[in-house]
Amino acid sequence: MISRLIDEDLFESANPPRLTGARCSGCATVVFPRQDSCPKCSDGAMSAHVLPVSGRVWSWTLQAFQPKPPYRPPTEGYRPYHVGYVDLGEVLVEARLEVPRAEIRIGLPVRLTTVTAYHDEDGTEVLTFAFRTDGDGER
Repeated sequence: MISRLIDEDLFESANPPRLTGARCSGCATVVFPRQDSCPKCSDGAMSAHVLPVSGRVWSWTLQAFQPKPPYRPPTEGYRPYHVGYVDLGEVLVEARLEVPRAEIRIGLPVRLTTVTAYHDEDGTEVLTFAFRTDGDGER
């Protein structure tokens, strides 16, 4: 099966998955996704910064209703899923959480992964980032 990333600018690499944010040269603020100016000081230059692959659930909720476009439901139709903020040390990343309801909790160690977001009209699998349970909890 052919696959592609939902947005290559979000990733340093796909296999293994690594996200890329940006760091300010003036105040060292880290952001994700990348942006051209610092939201904190507006003075420094922003440069690519590879983010850690592991972190901890900072907050979470259940996405119980289908989001508005540009969200595209999977072929089999919309099913609720968990979303949350993951604390990667320097930055909080909003992401899908591939964690069973019985296991999800604030502080849970999680690790970056990719999941199918949807399939293009030609059948190409479109991958996005998510976080899954991390047994070893290392960064």
